[in-house]
Amino acid sequence: MKSFTSLALLSALVSSASAHTIFQEMYVNGVDEGHEVAIRVPTYDGPITDVTSNDLICNGGINPYQQPVSQAIIQVPAGAQVTAEWHHTLAGADPSDPADPIDPSHKGPILAYLAKVDNATQTDVTGLNWFKIYEDGLTVSTQQWAVDRLIANKGLVSFDIPSCIEAGQYLMRVEIIALHAASTYPGAQFYMECAQLEITGGGSTQPATVPFPGTYESTDPGITIDIYQTLSSYVIPGTQNPFASCTLRFKHTGPSRS
Repeated sequence: MKSFTSLALLSALVSSASAHTIFQEMYVNGVDEGHEVAIRVPTYDGPITDVTSNDLICNGGINPYQQPVSQAIIQVPAGAQVTAEWHHTLAGADPSDPADPIDPSHKGPILAYLAKVDNATQTDVTGLNWFKIYEDGLTVSTQQWAVDRLIANKGLVSFDIPSCIEAGQYLMRVEIIALHAASTYPGAQFYMECAQLEITGGGSTQPATVPFPGTYESTDPGITIDIYQTLSSYVIPGTQNPFASCTLRFKHTGPSRS
């Protein structure tokens, strides 16, 4: 097992040199809002590996934002389905690229958080209060990861905005944690971007929140882990999604790619 793990890790590290990813497009109830619209996209697709860095919030530090940063704010009804679209480069989908939307070795969970803000285009994203609205990790019975499902759906991942949260402006942080080199720390690779939203309708629920950085620890079992074995469980980092019982207002089917 140790030999297999070492070979698999070496192979993953070789492919990881140019196998990164960027969240760059968003859909609301299946409607495409446009490429790079209302999303703070970096010019480089590299990961963050330090869980104590402010770059973990919305990227844009060691991976500078593409200029000018979008000043658009996407209108999203509470209870709507949103879809995040990821690709290897800002050029978008490339069927000829084996690492698009992300290299298959980069297995791991996908998560989404919201933070209420005064202005969704504000520059300073430190000190915000985040709550999780979505997570997808490992299906133990098949050993299939959220990233495997993302690749099968050609870069698309869909989830719901809770119908019971307050109306207002938010940042939505969508994240992939690639675990192909996570047997020691730092090793896990964090890919995240933030979208700028105006949520309308909604309710009055004020969920418990967490900070970034500060939510993840280097010793978390979902961050430092050897994935080159048959896993009987996987603990997704961060808090639990508090909205399991939050009623959704829409029935919808997310976009897909043929």
